[in-house]
Amino acid sequence: MGSLLNFSLVALAMLAFAGNSLLCRVALKGGAIDAASFTSVRLLSGAITLGALVWLQHKQDAKPQRPTTTLPGDGWSALALFVYAAGFSFAYLTMTAATGALLLFGAVQATMIAWGLYQGERMRKLQLGGFALAVAGLTALMLPGLATPGFGGSAAMLGAGVAWGAYSLRGRRKQTDGSANPTAVTAGNFVRTVPMALVLSAVALPQSYLSSSGVLYAVASGALTSGVGYAVWYRVLPTLQATHAATVQLSVPVIAALGGIVLLGEAATWPMALSACAIMGGIGLVIWNKR
Repeated sequence: MGSLLNFSLVALAMLAFAGNSLLCRVALKGGAIDAASFTSVRLLSGAITLGALVWLQHKQDAKPQRPTTTLPGDGWSALALFVYAAGFSFAYLTMTAATGALLLFGAVQATMIAWGLYQGERMRKLQLGGFALAVAGLTALMLPGLATPGFGGSAAMLGAGVAWGAYSLRGRRKQTDGSANPTAVTAGNFVRTVPMALVLSAVALPQSYLSSSGVLYAVASGALTSGVGYAVWYRVLPTLQATHAATVQLSVPVIAALGGIVLLGEAATWPMALSACAIMGGIGLVIWNKR
């Protein structure tokens, strides 16, 4: 029963992560909301949802902790989270859900792998080959005539991926001692992003546009696929081996691509499929060949 529950939670978290791409793309593709407003509403609704979940955790705790005035998280992590969310939104103005998910996922993993190499980790030949294959897949994905995301959109999504990789690395470092509550830390970081998002919306005010459907998509992205999705992932993460946790995330771009084809009517092409295989296969080689 426990294994079935864990499997269900993992599947739900992966669906939520892929759902972020689909919700953002459908909102911006249809012009229901502008990118800056989508970012602000997403981060605000995520902060509210995660704050509510942390409050419920404290209410249900058998040994309630003494209230503290210190907000979990930190400013640098919040900045990385904001850069990710903003880059993510603006990138989806010009690219499909599948292309965006592949670029984001590849950039996140490449950032974390590159940081490990910088810190002194060593790779075997097969791992180096996998890393090179993934980078080649990312490069091919941005070539003219393949997915045509445009330089600006590609740069925005790659920047979002680097930022999310940095956010993940900082979170992993802070949680190595086991004392941090990841949901509370994430909630604190979301709260810190709200002023940044409001400044972005103020700067982009002349181009802002909000419809009821656009706000609904943004709230769903922040509250459900971000807030609840992260909470579910952190709930099941301690039960997974590190390699399994990394491997299962290979499914996110696939789910986003299938969702884009089935739900958004996006085209499926052989060059896109080959790039996806190169990116995910290369990263898979790095993950599965770790000692």
